[in-house]
Amino acid sequence: MTALYCHLSQKDELKGDSSIQNQRAILKKYAKDNGFENTQFFVDDGYSVVSFSRLAFQNLIEMMEQGKVETLITKDLFRFGRNYIEIGKYTELIFPRLDVRYIAINDNFDSLYSEGNELAPFKNLFNEW
Repeated sequence: MTALYCHLSQKDELKGDSSIQNQRAILKKYAKDNGFENTQFFVDDGYSVVSFSRLAFQNLIEMMEQGKVETLITKDLFRFGRNYIEIGKYTELIFPRLDVRYIAINDNFDSLYSEGNELAPFKNLFNEW
């Protein structure tokens, strides 16, 4: 399965371009245009992005641990989370261990390819700041 993850914190609600509907449209189009099938949306709306105790995110991780998720796609790294250490733990340790490919569309991040991903730690640090 390909997981399409959307997140919007209460602070983000004022930014129309990051709405849940907009994220869903971007993710759906990307999945279709790039041949990702069997997609499922996971949506956390109104949760703090600093915490990884978000309900849909926890359900997603549980499905990954069961081997049900092959690819995770987010609009950008910012939508995944803003805790530099936690994001690194997932992208560098957990996802590779679970054999999950991670794509952040707007940041041109794809864990399948090493080129282009060098700036991800800096982006994550900036997002936390």
